[in-house]
Amino acid sequence: MVVGLTDVPDPVFAEAMVGSGLAISPDDRPQVLDAISPVAGTLVTVHPHAFVVLTASGRAVLVHLGIDTVQLKGSGFVVSAEAGQLVAVGDRVVTWTPHDVVAGGRSALVPVVALDTTASTIRTEVAIGERVDAGQPLFVWS
Repeated sequence: MVVGLTDVPDPVFAEAMVGSGLAISPDDRPQVLDAISPVAGTLVTVHPHAFVVLTASGRAVLVHLGIDTVQLKGSGFVVSAEAGQLVAVGDRVVTWTPHDVVAGGRSALVPVVALDTTASTIRTEVAIGERVDAGQPLFVWS
């Protein structure tokens, strides 16, 4: 389900310090999920809890798996890609279990952020509260 960045329990995202975007609230069932690339491009940064994809046009998107998940030091995440790798929309980058993140006392919200943007430079393609499918566009640069 789509959540506004202002509802993410981390000021870096909630105050759009790194850019505008949306967050996804993953299904709360105890299932393993694939975090996929939202755009085609080059993975410039890959961590177990987050990754950044740079598009051919020079725009970058950050996908952050949960909040405060850096503290897990990779536990519970399986990285399937590496920095420098080309990815297409929908390519698996990390596999994780959001339910385990929540069980550990953290938020499983997934901010998807157009880096270095403001709300006026992106146009959302989905509504807050809407259920989305993997690979469905969330926003576009305007």
